[in-house]
Amino acid sequence: MSVIGIDIGYQTSYIAVARQGGIETIANEYSDRCTPTFVSLNDRSRSMGASAKNQLITNFKNTLWGWKKLVGRKFNDPIVQREIRRLPYEVVEGPNNSIAIKVHYMGEKQLFTTEQIHGMMLTKQKEIAEVNLKTKVVDCVLSVPCYFTDVQRRALLDSAHIAGLNVLRLMNDTAATALTYGIYKQDLPAVEEKPRHVVFLDMGHADLQLSVCAFNKGKLKVLATSYDPDLGGADFDRLIADHFAEEFLTRYRVNAQANPRAYLRLLSECERLKKLMSANSQEIPLNIECFIDDKDVTGKMCRETFEKFASPLLDRAESVMRSVLQASKLSLDDIYSVEVVGGSCRIPAIKPRFL
Repeated sequence: MSVIGIDIGYQTSYIAVARQGGIETIANEYSDRCTPTFVSLNDRSRSMGASAKNQLITNFKNTLWGWKKLVGRKFNDPIVQREIRRLPYEVVEGPNNSIAIKVHYMGEKQLFTTEQIHGMMLTKQKEIAEVNLKTKVVDCVLSVPCYFTDVQRRALLDSAHIAGLNVLRLMNDTAATALTYGIYKQDLPAVEEKPRHVVFLDMGHADLQLSVCAFNKGKLKVLATSYDPDLGGADFDRLIADHFAEEFLTRYRVNAQANPRAYLRLLSECERLKKLMSANSQEIPLNIECFIDDKDVTGKMCRETFEKFASPLLDRAESVMRSVLQASKLSLDDIYSVEVVGGSCRIPAIKPRFL
């Protein structure tokens, strides 16, 4: 049996295994090494991953995503109340102030806990690994955000138990990133020498995590971590979407924010627009056919305008960097390099704030 590593993110998930002298990321049934973190339930079956994400618009009330921020929390938690306003499916209060997700599944209304939904996604990752490795998978290592509480970590262990997985270790995302950097480095200082200090910036779809690590040969020490659990690529997407929603309300008399299906389409297009602006400095068009009431809507935005809108978010990211340096008691001159990971680091305005 093999031990696999699983990273289930807010929007995407990855599986890795040590094989042939290295670490290999396993591809799913679509030959894609990145699997969407989506679960879709309907009258006859359930689907996870890419097939579930394809049902986001057509079956939005029963297609689940973004539950990672709900795991291990109580229903009256302010973070939960904020998140459920952004989610198109129904989240209700369960027994003892727990969180329950109400969906239409197998011909009737059913309630699922966030741990059960997370367990479904882990089951999918387990199946992908078993098909690829051609062996039974039981043992695994799970990565978790560094700011997760003990309650949230125990909730993830419960999810793994539902999926039939034995968790050997929960590893912080920041530690996993640093380990990935140092495990193959041949030029690290000797143990008796001054360590190499590296800053790791991990900006994903839903959060920002930074760590300062000291490296010597065969030795890794995390000096400090800092984070903003509410700053990621999704916040930039919503910023663009809300701008166009206001514009469409004025120009076309359609209210995208009052229509969940339309707003999901707008978010998807705004994410695409953000990625195009990251690669191009010229003005990029946005076009959505039959948006609301069969009206076609159009808009456009350039990178310069986007960065002006996003300046408060970028300032927040920079403040996290300053706080982690302060916690590590190092100066900029002591830093060997800043390593960036996560899809949102592709936004051109991010790197100049840190590098």
